[in-house]
Formats: sequence, C-alpha cells, structure tokens
Amino acid sequence: MKWDEYDAALFDLDGVLTPTADVHMRAWDEMFNAYLAGLPGQRPYTERDYYDYVDGKPRYDGVRTFLSSRDIDLPEGEPTDPPDAETVCGLGNRKNAEFARILETEGVQPYPASVLLLDWLAERGTGVAVVSSSRNAPAVLAAAGLADRFEIVVDGRVAAATGLPGKPAPDTFLHAAEQLGVPRERAVVFEDALSGVQAGRAGRFGLVVGVDRGAGADALKTNGADVVVHELDELIGG
Repeated sequence: MKWDEYDAALFDLDGVLTPTADVHMRAWDEMFNAYLAGLPGQRPYTERDYYDYVDGKPRYDGVRTFLSSRDIDLPEGEPTDPPDAETVCGLGNRKNAEFARILETEGVQPYPASVLLLDWLAERGTGVAVVSSSRNAPAVLAAAGLADRFEIVVDGRVAAATGLPGKPAPDTFLHAAEQLGVPRERAVVFEDALSGVQAGRAGRFGLVVGVDRGAGADALKTNGADVVVHELDELIGG
C-alpha cells in the first residue's frame, strides 16, 4: 500500500491490536453454552457462531443476533439488568462479567507486530484512533500499555452517549475520522471482524484492511476488505 495516500489509521481493538478477541470468544462461549444447556433441543454455541453472529458487534446486538439465529425470543430488558436476568441485556451483562474476570486474572499483551506498525506510524506522523464496539476498550488499552498512544477512542460507551449505531454501520469510524480531522478517503480502517469490514466498506474509506485472525481471508474480502493481512507489520513501508 502507498501510505502517502493516507493521513489516518482507524484501528479496531480486539483482534487487531490486542488478542482480547480470544478473551471475548471465551466469555461468549461460556455464557451462551451455560444458557443453552438449560434449553431443550438446542445445539451448543460454537466458534462459527461467534464469527457469524457476534464478532465485532455491540454486545447486546451480538446477543440479539445470535438468539435470533436459534429462534430464541427473550425480552430486551435494560442495560442495568443483573447478569442473571433472562433478558438480552442480562445475557450481555453476564458475558461482560466473565470477560472482566478473565482480563483481570490473566491480563493482556498487544500483538508485537501491531506495536511495530504503531511505532512506524507515529514516526511518520499518521493520525491514529481506536474504534471498538466494546465498552471495555479503555480498560483493555490500559492493561495492554497502549492507552497513551490514542487520543481518540470511539468505543461502545461513546457510541451510546452520542447515539451512534454500532458496526456494521460506519458511523463510529466516521466519527473517529472526523475527530482526527481527516476525510474518509484519506483514512485506513483495520478490522478483523466481518461486521467491521462491512462498516469500512459502507463508510467508503480510502482503504479497508482485513486482519485474518480466524474469520478467513475470503470472507473478509467478500464483506468489504480491500486487502487482507495476518500481521500488521506486513504494512510497514510503502
């Protein structure tokens, strides 16, 4: 890629900068399979379900989309619902409690190759922002030692406070580019989730980079990625 054509890099967090996508996957797996075990006739939740229905979406959207795929109808509830509530929000809060437990007990380290690209972009003066559906983004950035690298963080809390729809809508990415003062055609989106590359394509950004952490290169390209890499340091130079 030709970096002189771009002035900003907009990074998803989990699975792009940090391996916390794995933590999210574990938390979703434990929550959904514990819930499904109490329902007759339901097959287990799988990794494929994560990529098809949950990955990259705001938490309650992920719950809602997966439940719909199994023809399970639950009341929406409220964001203040306790984790044991049998509601969409309750299940989402149950998953978040498990995620927080794993993060606190095991910590997180950023992908070394992603840090190399961040270092290189800092040297050339490229603007950077984090755009994450997760409301845990500040805690993850702090745990990974990356908090001081990003003045602009558009996460689930920011989206809720400003009324921005989550991915696959492009609004959170567009908001980050606006905060950086960069037009969309001069910004690069980095995403590992199908919903994320869909958002990049819908936003008509200058370039959408798919990071293949398990979604599959073909699926990422079909859903909106212009190029697909396995590690971000593949994009240093140019």
